[in-house]
Amino acid sequence: MTGTLYLIGTPIGNLEDMTYRAVRVLGEADLIACEDTRTSGVLLKHFDIHTPLISYHKFNENERGEELVDKLLAGQNIALITDAGMPGISDPGEVLVRMCHEAGITVTAVPGPSAVVTALALSGRDTRRFSFEGFLPQEKKERDQVLMEMKTETRTMILYEAPHRLAKTLGVLKETLGGERKISLCRELTKKFETVTDTTIDEAMEALELTPARGEYVLVLAGRDPGEAEAERAASFAEIPLADHVASYEAQGMSRKEAMKAAAKDRGISRREVYQALLGE
Repeated sequence: MTGTLYLIGTPIGNLEDMTYRAVRVLGEADLIACEDTRTSGVLLKHFDIHTPLISYHKFNENERGEELVDKLLAGQNIALITDAGMPGISDPGEVLVRMCHEAGITVTAVPGPSAVVTALALSGRDTRRFSFEGFLPQEKKERDQVLMEMKTETRTMILYEAPHRLAKTLGVLKETLGGERKISLCRELTKKFETVTDTTIDEAMEALELTPARGEYVLVLAGRDPGEAEAERAASFAEIPLADHVASYEAQGMSRKEAMKAAAKDRGISRREVYQALLGE
């Protein structure tokens, strides 16, 4: 009988956020795979947990992942934790989970703290639809691609950032999204010096010049105003002759009626307006 992989959420700053179930499962597991044995050692000592630890991180995720899968197939129950928060979110946990699914191993979660959800809730921004971007890529080409996608994103966006890179990240966000874009800077969540600052990118950059960044940050950015995006889209189509616009859809196989409806939606006008305009040509 194969073992089970338990994904266990751990505190993002305050040890009192540890759940009773998480403590029990960590104590009952045969092995705990963790990002950093030193960091996790402090957590286990605090809760008097003596389960053996083994490192699992982005530099050994494939080789160590195969080793963990073999142990699970042999019947061991393994708990996976990260330094803070929910494993698999912006860490190698997703690789091990995928390997387990492919091997037919049961994977279950013991929910716990998450910096993404905590920051989003504290920000007061639109929570109905949001996009988690993690850390911006370090490679310029990939980072530029992500930023261009963020430029037209209407959902709330969430980023992680380290203090020594915060100023640079705010700078590239200003270039892409504009300095007036609303942003919440969530720092040291659940810790003694937790702060949530509702501001703009410009104001955040000015504040950093006076007070250097300290602690880990979660940035919650307001999405682009949908009305503004629609207006810009309609304006771009307005440069195309209406007859050509409708004809382009007909060339794709649409009926005349469907093409007129699609063109009307693109331009933000009614289908009747399109019909009347075409009659006059």
